[in-house]
Amino acid sequence: MTIFAEMKKFPNRSLFHRREFLKTSILGGASFVTTWPVLANDQVKNTDPSRPLRFGIIADIHKDVMHDADDRLRVFIEHMTREKVDFVLQLGDFCVPKEENLGFLKIWNTFKGPKYHVLGNHDTDDNGQGPTTRERTMAYWGMPARFYSFDRGGVHFVVLDGNDRPADHKSGYPRFMASDQLEWLRKDLAATKKSTVIFVHQSPERPEDGGLQNGAVVRGILEQANRDAGFRKVVACFTGHHHRDYVRQINNIVYPQINSASYYWVGGNFIRVRYSKEVDAQYPYIKYTVPYRDSIFALATIDAGRGFLKIEGKRSEFVGPAPWELGETKDYWDARTLTAGVANWKMPL
Repeated sequence: MTIFAEMKKFPNRSLFHRREFLKTSILGGASFVTTWPVLANDQVKNTDPSRPLRFGIIADIHKDVMHDADDRLRVFIEHMTREKVDFVLQLGDFCVPKEENLGFLKIWNTFKGPKYHVLGNHDTDDNGQGPTTRERTMAYWGMPARFYSFDRGGVHFVVLDGNDRPADHKSGYPRFMASDQLEWLRKDLAATKKSTVIFVHQSPERPEDGGLQNGAVVRGILEQANRDAGFRKVVACFTGHHHRDYVRQINNIVYPQINSASYYWVGGNFIRVRYSKEVDAQYPYIKYTVPYRDSIFALATIDAGRGFLKIEGKRSEFVGPAPWELGETKDYWDARTLTAGVANWKMPL
């Protein structure tokens, strides 16, 4: 999902409340706007001989929108196989459960190491037989639970589900975490002494712009876990969903936004056929997007010994005109975070 609907509802509102955003953010592809120093290689000492933990992240491939989603996933899997990462994870909006998507899922399963899933809002879209359920999607993927945790390489990882339906839900995709999940999260964080990384589809740092409706509550739980631990236990919360490229820091926790592997959604006012008429006929939603020429994803490194978290992102270019070439200004689109790629960045743990 993108935030285009929010833009139409509030056409004069900046996409990210920019003045506030700049005070607390690290913008993808730009300078670090934060109180933390950027660590150069010669500024860190290897105090732990253990091997760094490396994992691949891909978000918002949208198999059911993109004609070349199989190729985009294959490039990711082949790259991470060559890099010999410890695991791979997809951040949601992957594919709906239907027979036509089995080949796509087979590509995912060619990765020989551990593989983890996060549920996105579009993963329960109509699969040709009507809207599906989270349980059916999970069974199709082989996902153990809607929310779960695991340990790897001395780090604790938590996968959350931002698709619960609040009691006051009226329309659109729900973007909420119910009380049972929040209570589980509190207990899970209290039970570990390891540095912790969170994964969730919708970001808890932007509840008013398509992120988790009760994102402030979720952030409060993460921050309380750090206070209770007496150290920075929760290091980062990775999200997809918004098809943007940036990192934001709030109260000593970073919120990296991993860009879509495929496109940015611009909506009905900016339609442009990007590929052939045949592709458009079979995949009619692509013309509502600005696709990326290549598959976009990230390789993350957590080096506890040298004390840093690093992202190495893939860069590409737009297929056809950029959003601001279709209408409106770069400021309207917030071009600094609307990129065809994932920026490289590095910060201390």
